[in-house]
Amino acid sequence: MTMYFEMIRIRFLMMLAYRTNYYSGILIYSINIGAYYFLWAAIYGSNEEIQGLSVLQMTTYVAVAWMARAFYFNNIDREIAAEIQDGKVAIEMIRPYNYLGMKTMQALGEGLFRLLFFSVPGMIIVSFIFPISFSSSLTTWMFFLLSLVFSFIVNTQINLLTGLMTFFLFNNTGLIRAKRVVIDLFSGLLLPISFYPLWAQTIMAYFPFQAISYIPSMIFTEGFVGQEIYHAVFLQVFWVLILLIPIKLLWLLAKKHLIVQGG
Repeated sequence: MTMYFEMIRIRFLMMLAYRTNYYSGILIYSINIGAYYFLWAAIYGSNEEIQGLSVLQMTTYVAVAWMARAFYFNNIDREIAAEIQDGKVAIEMIRPYNYLGMKTMQALGEGLFRLLFFSVPGMIIVSFIFPISFSSSLTTWMFFLLSLVFSFIVNTQINLLTGLMTFFLFNNTGLIRAKRVVIDLFSGLLLPISFYPLWAQTIMAYFPFQAISYIPSMIFTEGFVGQEIYHAVFLQVFWVLILLIPIKLLWLLAKKHLIVQGG
């Protein structure tokens, strides 16, 4: 475990060297949140609430969804693809650690950096510009942080699966781009899942995307209460366990299918 903790530390320090990029990123995210705020204010008009969310909750939802994205977002699928294409993966696979575990720890180090230097200060700054509601319930905060951890795990697992597909596709740039669009659209980042038509909600319930952004954002805004919170977190745990199966199977197949393209 010491080895993996060191990977987290090294990736965190690497990100620290380029922290100026994230300060500018706060500005960009604030502009995004501002655009959505005015958009939803116009959509709500004189309506006090839509689909169970007030305009204040919707503003809070948008802000926390984008700031949470800074934590769970990572590019390990692109990193895995690059290492497969240049042959570096062959060396990584004979090192005394689990390759996928190493990539996960690197993503966690990056996520922790983004959380401390991007999400937290960004949320504070945005709260002074736009009306955002912060819950006074300790239970809400605890479940939100727990849900945020699971959202990171689910997103990272999907990235691992996407990256591993490079073993078979050799160039999966298109798949990676498509995956990013699908996650942004169906995870609840751009639009809460409860706003989709019922038939779409039914279909999306069979996919893990809502466990990434929608669930933690709804917990934070108290759009989920009581048993809904427990059910939502249980759903995240379910997808964390389920996604381990294709990752394990794909990794076993990938090691037998390895063709070094460079190096």
